[in-house]
Amino acid sequence: MTPLHRCHVLFALTLCATALLSVPAHATQAKPKPKPNTIAIAPATYTVTGPVAGTKVTESYVRMMAREAYFWGWPMANIYNRRQAFKSVPEPGLMGGIVPVAPVNRLAMLSDYIDPAQRLVACPNQDVVYGAGSIALDFEPVVLQIPDFNGRFWVYQVVDLRSDSFAELGKMYNTQPGFYLLVGPDWNGKVPPGITKVYRSRSNTGFVIPRVFQDDTPADRQAIQTTLAGIDMYPLSQYDGKVKRRDWARLPKFPAQAGDGKGETRWVQPEQFFDDLPVLLNDAKPLPGEEVRYAQMTALANIAKSDPALRAAMIDEARKADSEVIDPLLQFSNYGLQLSDHWSTVSNGAAFGTDYFTRTAVARSNIFVNQNKETKYFYQDLDENGVRLNGRYDYKVTFARNKLPPVRGFWSLTLYNEQHFFAPNDLKRYSIGTKNKTLQTNPDGSLTLYVQSESPGKDKESNWLPAPKDADFSLYLRAYWPEVDAIDGSWTPPAVVKTE
Repeated sequence: MTPLHRCHVLFALTLCATALLSVPAHATQAKPKPKPNTIAIAPATYTVTGPVAGTKVTESYVRMMAREAYFWGWPMANIYNRRQAFKSVPEPGLMGGIVPVAPVNRLAMLSDYIDPAQRLVACPNQDVVYGAGSIALDFEPVVLQIPDFNGRFWVYQVVDLRSDSFAELGKMYNTQPGFYLLVGPDWNGKVPPGITKVYRSRSNTGFVIPRVFQDDTPADRQAIQTTLAGIDMYPLSQYDGKVKRRDWARLPKFPAQAGDGKGETRWVQPEQFFDDLPVLLNDAKPLPGEEVRYAQMTALANIAKSDPALRAAMIDEARKADSEVIDPLLQFSNYGLQLSDHWSTVSNGAAFGTDYFTRTAVARSNIFVNQNKETKYFYQDLDENGVRLNGRYDYKVTFARNKLPPVRGFWSLTLYNEQHFFAPNDLKRYSIGTKNKTLQTNPDGSLTLYVQSESPGKDKESNWLPAPKDADFSLYLRAYWPEVDAIDGSWTPPAVVKTE
């Protein structure tokens, strides 16, 4: 090849290379496929409908629903019917001459321990002086008057229709003397001057129970009266900013309610329950997640109203639920968190929420319990071997040295008969603990309590808790203002040891 030709070839190759290098990179790649049109997909929406009115249903279905509704609503009907029972009381007084009762939105206080003959509330105690009053916040708000307790232990229990607490008032909260207002879920009125704090309830119906500790001595029975005189509850329309004082020892006496004198007054009647169910549902609005349950029970109440035959089936099923499901819950051994040596407890007292089983169990066996941080309760039906406690045997409960119930308030061990009321005894002693100033410790510093029907001997009678002869009974330990050890399970009560 001649030089000229060689130059022409090199020049041509150079032009080709330059041309290739000058082409944009994307021009040499395959063109991407066009994206399809993007369509926005709306989130799914559903219309959740409840039972259709007028739909024919079977009796077996109605019975199933009735049993569940009756169990669920039993504690609420219990509290609502107390409100109804006392609405006609003319003024604060003593029913049967012994039990504090008052018109709705008012309070009645005792001036000493509760009388052993009372049967309105199971599991009373003789550690505190009680008060009691139903609240009807649909009528109007209620003022609670709190005096200066001068270092004495006290707590006001304030619960709604569900038996859940909605106000925290007591020594453990460092609550100051003054006026406190309870209002219903829909109240939007003006709070008058002088009110320290307002508490809003989830329901219009509820209950208030002041508890004030009293030593078991004549001197303290006298000393407590000045403090008790400053406790009160009344409608907001009667509030004038001035402290009201009452001599609670001078209350009028009203006739006793009819009853057999053995078990707790029957506050829930199967024959009446389904008539009251719409009232309960309207009073206590559904908790989050309960809307479906409420729709089902509203339908059930409508069926009861429109179909006499199915209403009769509901009532029959409610009676069965009473005897087969609810009445067995009077026994502490049938529910609760199980602890060592057959003791049991609950961790959500007065804060049951949707724990329907525990709420009804507590309502049946010992309604109106305080919150855990106010009082820790320990229940016992059995000895250390799991045998039912009975007064034909003698028992010992021994707290090791420095192992008394850990409390910042006080503690007590109470004995109840098989219906959860006091068992009559010549000593007239129904509980034993902090209030007793003559307890004798053992040489090693431990404390032994003697639980039996006969005296353990004069030298031990200070530590004797009398039991009913040849009858079943239960023990109940209260730890007021408990330390953390009592709440978290680090401390539990000692075994109940059978000695003969």
